[in-house]
Order: sequence, then C-alpha cells, then structure tokens
Amino acid sequence: MNKTFYIETYGCQMNIVDSEIVTSILIKAGFKLVKHIKEANILLLNTCAIREKAVERVINKMKHHKSLKNTGKLEIAGILGCIPEHTGDELKSKLDFIKLQVGPDKYRTLPELIKKIYREKTYFEELDFDIDENYEDVTPYRSENTNAFISVMRGCNNFCSYCVVPYVRGREKSRSMDSIIAEVEQTLAEGISEITLLGQNVNSYDYEGVRFPELLQKVADVKGLKRLKFATSHAKDLSEELVDVIVRNKNISNSFHLPFQAGSNTVLKNMNRGYTIEEYLAKIDMIRRKLPDIAITTDVIVGFPGETEEDFQQTVEVLKNTEFDNAFMFIYSERKNTASAKNFTDDVPKEEKGRRQQFIADLQKEIGLEQLRKDIGKTREVLIESLSKKRKEQYKGRTEQNRIVVFDKITNFNVGDFVKVKIIKAEGVTLFGEIVK
Repeated sequence: MNKTFYIETYGCQMNIVDSEIVTSILIKAGFKLVKHIKEANILLLNTCAIREKAVERVINKMKHHKSLKNTGKLEIAGILGCIPEHTGDELKSKLDFIKLQVGPDKYRTLPELIKKIYREKTYFEELDFDIDENYEDVTPYRSENTNAFISVMRGCNNFCSYCVVPYVRGREKSRSMDSIIAEVEQTLAEGISEITLLGQNVNSYDYEGVRFPELLQKVADVKGLKRLKFATSHAKDLSEELVDVIVRNKNISNSFHLPFQAGSNTVLKNMNRGYTIEEYLAKIDMIRRKLPDIAITTDVIVGFPGETEEDFQQTVEVLKNTEFDNAFMFIYSERKNTASAKNFTDDVPKEEKGRRQQFIADLQKEIGLEQLRKDIGKTREVLIESLSKKRKEQYKGRTEQNRIVVFDKITNFNVGDFVKVKIIKAEGVTLFGEIVK
C-alpha cells in the first residue's frame, strides 16, 4: 500500500525496540515511514501501562491528534503495546475514532490489519499472547547512529504485586543466543558504537540452558564492540557470576541499575519482591567490592498500601547510606488485575505520597551531585552521543559509568566517537569537562 505512517513511543526502552520492530515490519510490507505527524496517513501510539498517569497521557494525546483527521492526512489511528492489553475496552469507549489496537506479541499482523481497515472501514484488534513470539527474524529499523537496544528476552514471571507487566507483556521467553549475536554483529556493521541488552528482567534470560552471564560474555567477545550495557536486573536473581563477567571485560559499562523499591522488609514482602533489604544491600556491597568505580542507579516506590512513616524512613536510610548515582522515584499507582489492587487498600493519602516522593527526590538530588563531584579531576572515556541541546558548540556524551558529560566541540571528532575527557565541574545531574588532547 502506498500509505505513510508515524509512530509515537511512550514508556520503557523495550517500547523503543518494539517501535523499531513495528517500523521494520511496516516498511517491509510497503508502507512509508515519515518524520512529521502531519504527513502520516496512519498514526500509531506505542504505549506503556505501568502507571495510571501514563494511560491518561495517551488518551489525552490521542484526543489531541484527532484534529489531524481534518487538518492533516490522517486516515487511521491505532494504539499498540501495553495499554491495549490493560485497558483496551476503556480506550475503545473514550477514543471512538481509533481503528485498531494491537498487543506486543501481534505486531506481525499490522500490515494485514491496516489493509482490512481500509477495505472494510471498521475496527480490529489483536491482543492475544504468543509464547513463541520473539521477533528473532525481524531486524529493527534504527535511525540512531551511536547506540542500539537489543531485546534478549520478553515478558516477566516475577509478578511483583504492584506491577502489570506479566499481564500486558505475558510470561518470560528468551531469544536464542545465536540470533542475539547475529543482531549484535549486524548492528556493529552499521556503525553503532554502543549496545544495550534489554529484558524486563535480564537476569532471567534462559535459552536452552544458556543463562545471562554466559550470554553477556559471548556478546562482550564480539569483535568491534566498544561498549556494552544491559537493563534491567532484579535483585533476587543477581549473581556474583554476572558481576565477575563485568570485572573481566573492559567493554562492559561500569554502571548497574538495580531497583530496591522500598527499604522496609514488610513492604518488600507485600510487594512480592523476593528479597529482604539486607539481602539487597549485601549484593550492593558485593558489586562495589568487585567494581570500586561502579555507578549504581535504582528505582523506588513510595506510598505502597500500608506503608507507614517508619517504613518510609527505612527507605530514606537506604538512600542515605547506599549513595546511588541516581534514583527513579515513583508514587504507588493502583493497577487493575495486580495482586496489590486485589489484596490491599490504597490507604496512603495522595498528599502524603507526594510529600514522601518530594522528600526523597530532594535527598537524592544532593546525594547524586556528591557522587558526580567525585569525578572532578578524573579523565573519563566518553562516547559522543549528540550536540548539546542548550549549546550547539558543545557535545553531549556519556562516560562508562553512564554519567552525562558536556564539553566543547572540536572539529576533528564526531558523534559516535570515543574521546578522553577531563572532568572539571559537576552541576545538577551533569558533568562538564574538556577533551584531553
């Protein structure tokens, strides 16, 4: 079909990969990707259902885009990803002009669905899970020329009591190591400088007995790979074997994202996280003992049902004592079908949730800046990712600790290059430096 399409992507890095997969599938079927929404005949929103506000945002966005039916070329609007699996009926009733909803396991059906909509002028959806669908044979369409995300497994079996992922992405399924290595090699051949291996829980990767530490080592061994990252790890599954792989390989980024979510064992048990805070902190100690120069980031949820002030203060103590580089902080949002929605009352007042989130945000801002200041005077290897948004005469890049660095542009370097940068200043969440000549 001689039709154009445009994709807006919301949510996690996995959704970025999924949008690249969808783009590849549609281009192969004869559709044309456009860079501007007003040029699109087909508009697709790839969505995240992890929080209530994310759902509201997508509904409001799509209502806003409805005007394109009158002012642009828009003929078909559809919603992809997690929200259709979670609240598809609600979307259909609130957005009566959308013509399709497709879940994460059914993207191969999109070309035929779109053709049917044009023929039959009606609504279609594909929301079933497919335990065998990993899109192994689909090469994602990538426009980014410095880094790439590669999905190694999809879905989740953890069933944390607050989380919708197992309900909207299905159970865990791992790709074959051969297909992953082949995609890594192809990606490097395209000029990509950095690769991030993705999974809802990469520690759960298991394909015919090959576990994640072995996979990580095999990927690190691929010739020409300069920097390798992965996300996200679950503390209950994190092994010393995995950390040892990082120690042995200089091209694996010296950064680690390890959510702890709450400092209270009572809350952790109710969250069904599968570890105590003591076990979590012991693993942090092990990581830092083996990798003294590591940068560790985390996730925190405040206001979980039943969380007392004492529980919250235990979370505060973890943040104070563990000294994370950064923390992503969320207010508990009740999601239908989850165990916490079924078994607990959302009893922490909204205002109190907001106070707790702001308190730890202010605390972490100070801690994170102190962590950055430790880099002042050091020389770091930095991957140039882009021009600085604020100053076009400067580059923005990241260190091997995944810290953002801004430094003056020099003509004999380009986006995608690795350069040595001496850190001279830290402000907010950003380092500033100068290229070592």
